[in-house]
Amino acid sequence: MSDNTSSQDAKFRPISPKIKAKDPSRKLAYLSQKQPLSSPNTSVILPQPQLEDILYFAFKSGYSHVYFRVDEIPRFRNHQEKIIMSEYPEINAQTFMSWLYELLTHEQINSFETTGVLQGSYQLSLARLHLDLENTVQGLTMVVHLFSSQVLTLEELKLPEVLKSVADAQRGLIFITGLNNSGKSSTIAALIDYINKNHPQYIFTLEPRVKFIHKNQKSWIQQIQIKATPESYVKNLNIALTSKPDVIVIENIEGKESFDLLFKAIQRGHLVIASLYADSVVKTLERILSLYSAEEEEAIRTALSESIVAIISQGLCWTTDGKRAAYHDILISTEAIKDCLRQSKYEEILSLMKDGEFDGMITTNQSLLNLYQEGRITEETALENSYDPYKISCLLKGGI
Repeated sequence: MSDNTSSQDAKFRPISPKIKAKDPSRKLAYLSQKQPLSSPNTSVILPQPQLEDILYFAFKSGYSHVYFRVDEIPRFRNHQEKIIMSEYPEINAQTFMSWLYELLTHEQINSFETTGVLQGSYQLSLARLHLDLENTVQGLTMVVHLFSSQVLTLEELKLPEVLKSVADAQRGLIFITGLNNSGKSSTIAALIDYINKNHPQYIFTLEPRVKFIHKNQKSWIQQIQIKATPESYVKNLNIALTSKPDVIVIENIEGKESFDLLFKAIQRGHLVIASLYADSVVKTLERILSLYSAEEEEAIRTALSESIVAIISQGLCWTTDGKRAAYHDILISTEAIKDCLRQSKYEEILSLMKDGEFDGMITTNQSLLNLYQEGRITEETALENSYDPYKISCLLKGGI
């Protein structure tokens, strides 16, 4: 049911030091013609590490990415987006290629030989991995993105209580939005986990990168990994509609035709949880409307007003104890909100959100102010993460 691409989990083999690498000279020969591999430095011969050992070390140390390139030492990236040099030796060409043959199937090797690019995801015992392999101008390069396998609950993530009532909805549209590394996937996983534990639903997910694997509890869950292209979204959304699930989850949705199908799903009575890149409620609405012509805009505003259950926009900021905390911009559908959505009255929407604490609404500035008053973030962090620094500056000084 999913796209037949090299990124499917089923095509990956588990990492194991017991797997004997095949002769790399038989395949990937084109790489030495396009971009010759440098000979490893033989002046000092150091034992080569196992790939699995490096990945386990990175995960246990809390790193988010590991960078590999022939004849360079591995590097790590932490959640503060800083690149850190490792103490491992330079990885020679033979070791690098042996890792490829541990990880990849013949079909993937053939695909990489043709395109020079390969992406894929699979499961290690402690972590889920996403791999980006490219033949760059500097040589063969592999980037591994590490995700925790554990699905945290809404409570464990300290997400607002209103998300439970949002997830209890039987139909409509829930948007989870934010920029890169804003925790969208973790929030969506927690929502799926809540539905799975509390409702006997059929949940169908479409994900460019499957970061969390859910086990059936009260619900039946079907997770599909797809290409991150508008065509792939359209194809798989049509498959989802044919399957008649109760809940459709779409991560990082793209393209006007995909949104058309999303509205079609809601009209048929599905609950749709969709994520996209936008760092506030208003920017989420603006991004959706920008896909449509001026003639279509009124109809889309009406469709949004009738279908939206909630928009949860979020970001992550660093706390005073070196951890990360989520802050939110949350819109909950009320009659007043529906009227404003139909008329694109964004200033009034923000005003309703500011005064809508009873309904579970909050603005980014209020959320950051709460974290500051709890002593979890500094004034500087609040100012850095606000989309309206002047207003939050007034709030921090006790103004309105």
